[in-house]
Amino acid sequence: MDSSSSSLAISERICAVFIPLIGIIQSVVLSFTACFDHHLPHKKLQYTIDDLRKIASKTLFTVNEVEALLDLFKKLSSSIIDDGLIHKEELKLALLKTPASDNLILDRLFALFDEKKNGAIEFEEFVHVLNVFHPRAPLEAKIDFAFRLYDLRQTGFIEREEVRQMLNAILMESELQISAESLELIIDKTFADADADRDGRINKVEWKAFATQHPNLLKNMTLPYLRFW
Repeated sequence: MDSSSSSLAISERICAVFIPLIGIIQSVVLSFTACFDHHLPHKKLQYTIDDLRKIASKTLFTVNEVEALLDLFKKLSSSIIDDGLIHKEELKLALLKTPASDNLILDRLFALFDEKKNGAIEFEEFVHVLNVFHPRAPLEAKIDFAFRLYDLRQTGFIEREEVRQMLNAILMESELQISAESLELIIDKTFADADADRDGRINKVEWKAFATQHPNLLKNMTLPYLRFW
């Protein structure tokens, strides 16, 4: 393999490292309805049209789109406990078909949706996070979301071990196999490109520059389904 082909392969793999959850989030919007065909009473989720307008006013969604998200949220939040909240077990049931499986990617997804850190996702949180994936959401918001996704320890930096953990989770989820040597090569190349000050971690400024130089990293940060609402 010549050097240009090798560089291309490495570049493609780097992009694969940093695009793990978008497919799962798309599944939230595109597939949950099929997962939950039953309709239970939703006593805890009574929103008036004025409530929906207020929520929409804080996002890029229209009132009709917020109403559609509410219908989706109702199906999720009633799958195990009908209390108007999405618990981690309900998210696992929808995406993994079991409420008991451990999954780092899903844990990160849940943590980002659970903005109040109270162990459950409220409807307003659900809408607020999905707003990042709106076709008209600013690029800055998408870059920030992707950064927080990989900042597992919430230190304000992306560290090598965090990238390694996420990459291993992605490979396991996608049933792809690469050698340990190739894995380290991807991480080395990523940090060589992104870690500008060579301190062994990627800060927010470095991440923004890296994401700007590699637009493929954010190409799936928009939910195409939203374009049809």
